[in-house]
Formats: sequence, structure tokens, C-alpha cells
Amino acid sequence: MPKKTPWIERGFAFDLPVSMFPNILERLRGTPARVEDRLRDLPPEILKRRPAGGWSIQETIGHLVLVEGLWLGRLDDFAAGLTELRPADLAGSAARIEAADFNAQETAAVLADFRRDRAVFVARLEALNDAAVGRAAHHPRLDRPMRIIDLMVFAAEHDDHHLAGISELLAGE
Repeated sequence: MPKKTPWIERGFAFDLPVSMFPNILERLRGTPARVEDRLRDLPPEILKRRPAGGWSIQETIGHLVLVEGLWLGRLDDFAAGLTELRPADLAGSAARIEAADFNAQETAAVLADFRRDRAVFVARLEALNDAAVGRAAHHPRLDRPMRIIDLMVFAAEHDDHHLAGISELLAGE
């Protein structure tokens, strides 16, 4: 199987029509269930095992929990009419994972946190009117405009990137 492209090297076309909003919304809504399904019946020693230089499966899910704050913050940026979206703190991501100590938490609690936070993101998206959905702002790392539909695709692709990483870890068992 081909190796996945590192997230930081990914490029995006951002060319989906706004009419795809409902489809991407369903993809985002379904991620917690896909995560739970993928992890069902895995023992804690598998979920909490750290590969050399990487995150455990449980820490990866914790990362998804933490990133929900970025997605919500970017929705705030759009709502405020900002021309520049807040940047992701790529350098601080590992430190936040370490500080949160996700491996010390119950797996069910981490999964519940992700489900809860994703439900907030989905609810905020559902509440948008057509004018809001069409807003755009500059994405700092990609150095290009991003619409709300593009943020949704970006978040969904980020989910899938990490789910693929979990599958890679499990395949190495």
C-alpha cells in the first residue's frame, strides 16, 4: 500500500461547490462513529502503545479532540469577518498532547470528548445561513483563500489522515 503524504505536505484544490455542504457535513458528523468503530474491542495496551517518535492511537484521538478548538475558532474568524484565519499551532501540538496526558485517561472518556466537541462543530455549521457559507478568508499556511466548505473538507481530510495513521499502526501489530 502506498505511504500516506504527511499532513503538512498536503495540497488542497478547494473547488467543491457550496451545494456539497450537506454531504461534507455528514462526513464530519460521522467521524466519531467511524473512530469508535475502528477502536472497538482493542485492548488498552494497543490503544496506548506509543510508536517511536509518534503518538499512540489514543493520543491521536486526543489530538482530534484538541483540533476541534481550531475548527471552532476558524468559524469564529469567519463570523467576525476577518480576512485572515487563525493559524494552527503546529509547533505546540506535541506539547499539548503531552500535557493532556491522553494515555492516562479512559478511552471511553477521550472518545466521548471527541463526540461532544464534534457535535458542537456540526451544530455551528448547521446553524449557518447561505450568506455565511459563502464567506472566505485567507488560510495562513496554505497561503490561499478558504471558504467554509473548504474548512469543512480540510477538517474531514484531517480526520481521515489520522484514521489512516491509526490503520497503519494497527497493521504493524
